Amino acid sequence: MPIVKSNFKPHLRFRSGFIATVYSGLIRRLKIKQFRERIILRDDDFIDLDWSYSPTPSKSVIILFHGLEGHGQRPYITGAALHFNEHNIDAICVNFRCCSGELNKYYTSYHSGKTDDLEDIIQHVISLGKYDSIFLKGISLGGNILLKYLGDGTVVPPQVKAAMAVSVPCDLSGSAKALHALKNLPYHINFKWGLINRLKLKQKQFPEAITKAKIRAIKTLNDFDEVYTSRAHGFKNAQDYYKKCSSLQFLNAIKTPVLILNALNDSFLSEDCFPFDEAKKNSNIFLETPNRGGHVGFISRNGYYYNETRALEFFLETK
Repeated sequence: MPIVKSNFKPHLRFRSGFIATVYSGLIRRLKIKQFRERIILRDDDFIDLDWSYSPTPSKSVIILFHGLEGHGQRPYITGAALHFNEHNIDAICVNFRCCSGELNKYYTSYHSGKTDDLEDIIQHVISLGKYDSIFLKGISLGGNILLKYLGDGTVVPPQVKAAMAVSVPCDLSGSAKALHALKNLPYHINFKWGLINRLKLKQKQFPEAITKAKIRAIKTLNDFDEVYTSRAHGFKNAQDYYKKCSSLQFLNAIKTPVLILNALNDSFLSEDCFPFDEAKKNSNIFLETPNRGGHVGFISRNGYYYNETRALEFFLETK
């Protein structure tokens, strides 16, 4: 599929990737009325879904997956939910394990390649018998999980009509290196301390699984993936985790129409996170790479953000 030409033009004050990223993540505020549902997963753990609804009964629903250390009330998630609700589509803002304000039952948690939870959520929605069309949208880490799910051999139900991945680190190793660069130090520190604080709670919950000394030894995000993410989820080490969970290797097998929106000035992404070759070879992949937008920024001049309006546009086109 030819590369999609982007029409995104940010306001002058948001041309900087840093400013767009920070404003979108820390300053934007939205109000949404959500209803929480807890579902039980295949391993008897739980996950919390935050629903919001169209004013009139709908046969369509969008399922939204957040990024690292996110949750179902982050504006980059609720913005899309509100926009779709206004266009007669229900929305589910997913909270990955440990991200809904309560620790999950096990030492394991969520990670960039955990597609089984996504599969269970979709099957739950189908079991309700309400929806003919299911749309999927993943942000950053959630985008990588989504793309892996679509291409790793999992049977995608026919109710899933289209998907979108935004600011997605298709190459986890390259993105990890980018996050360790000096220019990304503020983000690195913020992510690291959030993850470590949660791991400290896990240590109290499972003191036999990890020691306080190992937690104190974590100095970087790579250390965190080396000490916890990889070992807790069955990988040899951090590099093994990055290699096996990067969605880039699964893109050629995707059969569901999917739009990948990655800004060229996204400092979190490495060169391999822009899969031009894969998009050209697979008619189901639409790759849009605007010059600006930052990481999960895409701030429009007014109203909803570009990635939110673009998602609705793409889904309606491919439905």
